[in-house]
Amino acid sequence: MNSEPRLDIFVEDRAHEYFIRALVRRLAREQGLSFDVQVRSGTGGHGRAVSEFRNYQALLDKGLLSDPGLIVVAIDANCAKFPRKRREILDTVSSARSGAVIAACPDPHVERWYMADPESFHRVVGSSPRIRQKKCKRDYYKNALASAVRQGGHPPTLSGIEFAEELVAAMDLYKAGKIDRSLGLFVEELRSALRR
Repeated sequence: MNSEPRLDIFVEDRAHEYFIRALVRRLAREQGLSFDVQVRSGTGGHGRAVSEFRNYQALLDKGLLSDPGLIVVAIDANCAKFPRKRREILDTVSSARSGAVIAACPDPHVERWYMADPESFHRVVGSSPRIRQKKCKRDYYKNALASAVRQGGHPPTLSGIEFAEELVAAMDLYKAGKIDRSLGLFVEELRSALRR
């Protein structure tokens, strides 16, 4: 039986999963904690992540699953307003879990978070990402990440998300949070929840 507290995550895809898992591990380690991170929904996009989260809460309410210490639900803002997407997640949270759920809404897409600290990105990957501020075009950040990985001399076997652990470990989270407000808010909220 695992004695670590459990943290369950619901995400759109593997890019979210890799980044959020690495970030949870880093922030927990910084506070001398360790979590058993379980991916409850990791493919199928935003709609599936939210619907799986609703179903999961029903199972928790019936006592068919044990409550975790924390739950992270992550969906991209997809060029909508960040507060609206965050509210979309929080509106699905039952009152029994209101203090245990953290909403992550990369604005506009999670691949932007991978490149939020250009200096650490360059140290890890060996090139600098070429991105414009807040571009909403679909796949813009995904393509920019893969391109930067190729320019660094690496085959982008997973379009660059394979660098999640190294990027999160090297990242200046304060600086990255200033560059990308959605990342900064998530880091702040996750740190606060881990302290509780």
